[in-house]
Amino acid sequence: MVDQAHLLFELGTEELPPKALKHLSASLTDGFIAGLEQANLGHGKVEAFATPRRLALLVHDCAMRQPDREIERRGPAVKAAFDDAGNPTKAAEGFARSCNTTVDQLQRTATDKGEWLSYHIHETGQPAADLLPEIATQALNRLPIPKRMRWGDSEAQFVRPVHWLLFLHGDQVVPAEILDAKADRLTYGHRFHHPTAITLYNAEDYASVLNDLGYVLPGFEARREKIRGLVERCASDLDARADLDEDLLDEVTALNEWPVAITASFEKSFLEVPQEALVAAMKGHQKYFPLFDGNDELINHFVTIANIESPRPELIREGNERVIRPRLADAMFFWQQDGKGRLEDHLPSLKKVVFQNKLGSMYDKSERVAHLTREIALAIGGDPELSYRAGLLSRCDLMTNMVNEFPVMQGIMGRYQALRDGENPQLAQALEEFYMPRFSGDRLPQTKTGIALSLAEKLDTLVGIFGIGQRPTGDKDPFALRRAALGALRIVRAHSLTVDLQKLLNSIADSMSERLSESGVANEVYHFMLDRLRGIYSELGVSIDLFHAVAEVAPTNLADFDRRIQALSDFSKLPEAESLSAANKRIRNILKKSDEALAQTVDPSLFENEAERALADKIDELKPQTQPLFDRGEYTQGLQILAALKEPVDRFFDQVMVMAEDRNLRNNRLTLLSQLENLFLSVADISRLQHQESQS
Repeated sequence: MVDQAHLLFELGTEELPPKALKHLSASLTDGFIAGLEQANLGHGKVEAFATPRRLALLVHDCAMRQPDREIERRGPAVKAAFDDAGNPTKAAEGFARSCNTTVDQLQRTATDKGEWLSYHIHETGQPAADLLPEIATQALNRLPIPKRMRWGDSEAQFVRPVHWLLFLHGDQVVPAEILDAKADRLTYGHRFHHPTAITLYNAEDYASVLNDLGYVLPGFEARREKIRGLVERCASDLDARADLDEDLLDEVTALNEWPVAITASFEKSFLEVPQEALVAAMKGHQKYFPLFDGNDELINHFVTIANIESPRPELIREGNERVIRPRLADAMFFWQQDGKGRLEDHLPSLKKVVFQNKLGSMYDKSERVAHLTREIALAIGGDPELSYRAGLLSRCDLMTNMVNEFPVMQGIMGRYQALRDGENPQLAQALEEFYMPRFSGDRLPQTKTGIALSLAEKLDTLVGIFGIGQRPTGDKDPFALRRAALGALRIVRAHSLTVDLQKLLNSIADSMSERLSESGVANEVYHFMLDRLRGIYSELGVSIDLFHAVAEVAPTNLADFDRRIQALSDFSKLPEAESLSAANKRIRNILKKSDEALAQTVDPSLFENEAERALADKIDELKPQTQPLFDRGEYTQGLQILAALKEPVDRFFDQVMVMAEDRNLRNNRLTLLSQLENLFLSVADISRLQHQESQS
């Protein structure tokens, strides 16, 4: 049995980039495990450790050496290896030479395909100590580091200067030199609490020794949860709730080895400033955790995490209060300065800011969006004039001092300033909703003005950028057109808007025709959006075949598209669905092959078979029942009625030769089938369902 021992690898560095630390640790772990497996070194669980000054791994029960293995090399077939006299052929001799032996030392291996010459080699496994340095080096080389640096007179390159290397397997140091650091059994604790070396004798003692002696909590997740608990406790002491932003929590965890929470405060007068700006200053600039009361209103306290256990924490608190004060004072100054004017005062300055050279200035775009917002508002029951004004003012907050200093405030500042200007509250809310959704899973606009404004902005951008030939390619999408399309689709679907998307896109393209260099833009954007819609339905579990069945009839109203999808999904579960789907596929193929001009109506006098008459009668019976349902969008009920066509359709194909030699008979039967197909095409192309049914 192969001996095992815990393996510890730690690379000590200058402070690592905090936003990259978690990713670097995960990548090192994956690379190291891949190296162990490739080298056939068995092991147990792997624990990752990451602090500002170290990346480390503890591999439980790592094999001390590779297992021995028997290798069989197979040569030529025996019948080709010897001639009739039993003498070895050139094939046998060549194989023996390649194995560095003689023919008489070769063995024979019998298989169900015959007998072969073979050579068996016993390969002794290498010691892990000989393999581990290269495994570690390769794992470090594969880390996602955009730009590596050199330090001192060393030729080594890494994301930060390397100071020490700890490499233990069991109680033995793995002999290695990596990034100009020679392996040892020494680690280092906290930069101030325990700056001297700590000697480790056993790999498994790593975390406990650093924690108990070195003032370092090495586990990233453990340290993260400790910080969460410390912040929550501080918030609880003030009867408040902390903003525990997950990204901020990761970053603060990556900045500290020995976290200590300190509650600090600022002057209440700063609370006059929109709280989002204060939060942006605290979180973005200083990595503080803001605190909120029971009404989700910001209070004048925050929590900071110190990387030291100070005997005088009040000095740290005072220092942080002193640092944040100028940031908040800046926010107060910008808020007061912006309040001296109105949003609409910024309209002229938008004329000096280019949106896109061929599409004009920000002012030009605001005017286009304003007109389109009015059109959409009319279609969805909103206030057209309020929506027009919202579109006109939508970009004005970009010219404020507040947004210039805190870009995250775009839209939010528009809402605050509009309320301060005395604008309609719904218009103010719409100026923030203008940007929604900003990312996947983000909130959607809720007011009708906001819905119209956000949708208008996204559709105008799509048509404009496609119209000047700058459609997205591969992973390049500088105008975020995919996100715009997805956002527009989410808005339309979530609010079941009955707007005609194709008509809207045509209207936009017409209004911008003088600026566009591409033709057929509205249709191209429509199909671009359909591709995104397919992804949305796929995430909801709707099959691709079902989606394409509806897309084939090109409904331009997405609420209608939804109803058809649901109806077709229900229809596909009926026992008649598979047969009718197959029949429609057959009809589609027959009609495609025919180049005859079909008659407008079926002539009953040309029926030669009772099956023809039965199908025609059933179609005549069901069409008046289903057409009003389809006209009202009641597709589920209509398709359930059409399921009754299964029996006459099956009889027709069993008993009738469609492509009769007589031209009149043939044309009459093709016309009948065309009427049948058109009944279903009132909802979708159900012939597309056959593949789905055969898969299921």
